[in-house]
This record gives sequence, C-alpha cells and structure tokens, in this order.
Amino acid sequence: MNESDSLIFASLLGEAYHKCFGHTLDGPVSETESKLFCNKVLDVTGLSIGWKSVKNYSIFITGNKSLKEENPSVATLDTLARYVLGAPYTTEIKRKTDESHYPYWFLYKEKAGRSITLPRSVKWRHNLLMTIGIVAVSATFIFWLNIKLKRPGEFTDNFAQVSGNALTKRGWFLQDTDTNYWSKRADIPGQLSLYTLNGDNWPGTSEKQGIENLLMRPVPYDCFTAEVHLNNFVPRAEWQQAGILLLEDTTLTGKSIRLSIAYNDNFGGYKKPAEVIIQAITCLGNGFGKPEEIAHQPILFPDSAKANPALLATMRHSALRIEKLGNRFRFLYAGGEAENGAFKEVVSREFEMHPKYIGIFALKGFKDSTVIIPARFTFFRIAGSPCQ
Repeated sequence: MNESDSLIFASLLGEAYHKCFGHTLDGPVSETESKLFCNKVLDVTGLSIGWKSVKNYSIFITGNKSLKEENPSVATLDTLARYVLGAPYTTEIKRKTDESHYPYWFLYKEKAGRSITLPRSVKWRHNLLMTIGIVAVSATFIFWLNIKLKRPGEFTDNFAQVSGNALTKRGWFLQDTDTNYWSKRADIPGQLSLYTLNGDNWPGTSEKQGIENLLMRPVPYDCFTAEVHLNNFVPRAEWQQAGILLLEDTTLTGKSIRLSIAYNDNFGGYKKPAEVIIQAITCLGNGFGKPEEIAHQPILFPDSAKANPALLATMRHSALRIEKLGNRFRFLYAGGEAENGAFKEVVSREFEMHPKYIGIFALKGFKDSTVIIPARFTFFRIAGSPCQ
C-alpha cells in the first residue's frame, strides 16, 4: 500500500470506528471492541472482516509506526467503505457476482484522495506530514471542545419494539443468553421483561461469573446521565434485584458500578425486618478485593406492605439514575404512584472509572430457592453532558 492509500485507509478506519462507537479512534482497540466493531459491520453490510485484523490495523494506525506496515485487502477496504458510505446490504456471493470491482472503496478513495497529494521530494513529504499533523491536532482540539463544552447528544429507548433485529439496530447487544426467558421479553407489549435468573457479576469462589440476558450497549460519552424506568418491580426474596450496570469491558472483570432496586434480609446475624433497598456497589475488578457497597437506602418494608397493601403503590413506577461528571458519580432514585416522581439523591461518590459499556439487568445471585420474577423496563436514556 502506497503512502496516499495508507493515509486514506487510516481516515476510513477512523470514520468507521466513529460511526460504530460514537467517539474517535484514539488508541489501539481491545479484543472486545474489535469483535463488537466487526459484528456491527456484518449486521449493516452483510460482509465480514476479521477482528484480529482490525485490532492490528488500529495498533499500526494509532500506535507503533515502526511495526510492519499493514496491507488490508481490497475486499476489506471495500467492506469498510460500504459501512461508512451506507451502501445497501449485500452478501459475499452477491458482491463477487455484481460488484467484484469493489466500487465503494474506489468511491471513498476518490473523495478522500482529493485532499491528499503525494509528495515529490523529502521536503514536500515533510511539509505534507506537518500539514496533516496540524490538521489532526486542530481536529482533535475541536472534537475535544465539542465534548467538553457542548452536549454530545443522547439515546432513548421506550422498548416499543424488542425483537432481536430491532434491539440490534438500536445499538443493543445481548450477553449470556438464556433462550427460554429471553423469549418472554415481550410478554407485555411496550415493555422489556428481564427475569431475575441465577447469576452475578461478583460471584463466590464456587460460582461462575456472569449475568444471564444482560442487555448492553457502548457508552460514547465521557460525562453523561443514564436512567432506567421500571413498572411494579418489587423484589421479594434474597438477592433479587434489577437496575443499571456500568462496565469497563464486556467480560465483567474490570471496574464496575451497579445501581439496583434490591431485596435484603441479611443483617450480619442481627434480626431485622426484610427491606427493599436502593443499592449502589462499586468494584475495582477481579483480583482487587471485594466490592464496596456505597449506598443502602430502604424504600419499602415488605412486612409493612403485607399489613398495608397500599404501600405497594409507591413501587408502581420506579426510576434509577446515574450522573457522571469527571470521576464523581451521583446515584438517584424516583418512585411513586405517578410516573413523574422527582429524583432524589441517594449518594454521591468519587470513583476513578471510565465506563465503556452500560447494561440493564435482572438477577437473583445464586440463591436456588429464590423465585424468578420479571423486571419490566419501560424506558432507558443515556445523554452526554459537559465535563465542566
């Protein structure tokens, strides 16, 4: 690949990455990111590229330039160009039959090539690279200003459509699928039903780490507000809970934050009435000690609700919110008979973490005796906010 094509390829991969994740490619991608990226390209174009190749491309483009130069195939370049340019869905066989001349790569190359001229001497090469460097620094600075000083945008979902294709098109992906209960996700139209299945992202030594039917999406913002709404979710047995999960990676092994509506009847040997709580827990990741409970706020006492069922009305509409500003996280809760109940802060805490993924979940730990109930999500929102 000549120098001009290398510059164009770097631009193409950067655009494709930004289209997929919503932020710039500023370093080598992880294995998880590379796989997500390739799956997204496959879903949109119908064509596949290797995740290991994408990872190597990112290392060469953003990392060590002394490495052996990468030479992606024309088919790979065309696939990336199709993704960036919004080409119609196709297949490998159909492309080989109808578009074996790889038109989208050459179309992208023509457009991008207009702004790139090959140097005729060392001096011109130096000047060109200096110009590109200045433009890159300027673009990065402008992008940084947009992130810091403007609202980057938002994503909302009312779960009106929860088919697999509809969720994928809206940027969601599923992890640790339990097909039996995942098939019941639309049991009430206009809501997403996740069931409190066995699992936990902080298991004991004898259990396997994981949350079944964990629905996730990338976090494209540095600072943001995220919230979920639930209908009539009242956990009623030990460890049952549902809520929001912030993660550094999809393996659940890195830093994490969990905010949930949970049931608790464990008081360290003391006898107290069982309670439904708002719980927030942080974890530094596998190998860094136990998680820390930073919020434990009772919102309902089930024994009292049995004596006075009217108290359950306070759980008719529940909402959880996490606000991130730099390294400070605020955790808020709203609940009541009406949908427009006001949020109240539960706790605010400094925690050094840069979430790359956000998930919504329901679980019951590894308590086999605990019954399985649905958590019905009616709304999700994540919105970028200024980091000042």
